[in-house]
Amino acid sequence: MSAIVTITLNPAIDKSTSVPVLVPERKLKCSVPLFEPGGGGVNVARAIIRLGGDAKAVYLGGGHSGRFFESLLRAEGVPGISVPIAGHTRENLILTDNSNHAQYRLGMPGPVVDTYEWQHLLEVIRQMEGIEYLVASGSLCPGVPPDIFASFSAIAAIKGARFIVDTSGDALKEALREGAYLVKPNIRELAGFAGANTLNAMEIVDVAREIISKHRCEVIIVSMGEAGAMLVTADLSIKVPAPVVRRVSTVGAGDSMLAGIVYSLFAGKDILEAAQFGVACGTAATLNPGTALCKKEDALILFEEVRRKQSLTTGIKR
Repeated sequence: MSAIVTITLNPAIDKSTSVPVLVPERKLKCSVPLFEPGGGGVNVARAIIRLGGDAKAVYLGGGHSGRFFESLLRAEGVPGISVPIAGHTRENLILTDNSNHAQYRLGMPGPVVDTYEWQHLLEVIRQMEGIEYLVASGSLCPGVPPDIFASFSAIAAIKGARFIVDTSGDALKEALREGAYLVKPNIRELAGFAGANTLNAMEIVDVAREIISKHRCEVIIVSMGEAGAMLVTADLSIKVPAPVVRRVSTVGAGDSMLAGIVYSLFAGKDILEAAQFGVACGTAATLNPGTALCKKEDALILFEEVRRKQSLTTGIKR
């Protein structure tokens, strides 16, 4: 049994392709598409395995697309448990315009999930043994209540596992209501939680500290894109810089970042080193086209660059 278990309530088959130039009202010839299993928790599990770790993905899946999704996951050697639903697993399209390298991300709605289906997923997790990290990441399908994240938290507490969350809106609020070891919002998600349009660096720390003080949450790592991430605890706030690279695609960067954090924590690293490796993994993902996740060799090189920049900017050496 894997000690790291990820949960995905709204997985998707990510289909990536490109066209010479995007023109309306024309029949466009696409490149050969690439199909990958996607969705927050699934991508985290995939990235952890690419980094050399072990993780199991639990997700809702159904229909012909659900079976195709399962085969894609199996082809990558990712252990998974598909909790069956009557609806069809959704598909997303990532389209690149080769004339200007613009990327268009078309996310389809998820299937409607009945009560007994999402309750079945909860029961599957309750029956799992040996969980040390329970990672819930991604959006909700229609029909799944936001307080399911509070249920995940309660299950993790019973099992003595660390609960890690990457979601937004009401689902994030419900997770924090019950408690989480670590949450990883981006700036937009954190701003939404605070009822603001955007946040500057000082406001990020203030909002994160307020969440930590009012909820049972120990760590908040706010992803800030090219700027890196902000690590905040009750007595610590450190900006973790990102290496400067030529970015090809940002799809999968957040999931790769979370995978690097969880992978490092499971390996016994402290929270700063985990955040640094997470930023390296997130940056490594941007080197690849389409929905591709981080590669271990890139992440390791970029990790050294993150630590070097951290040392120069803050004097912290690891």
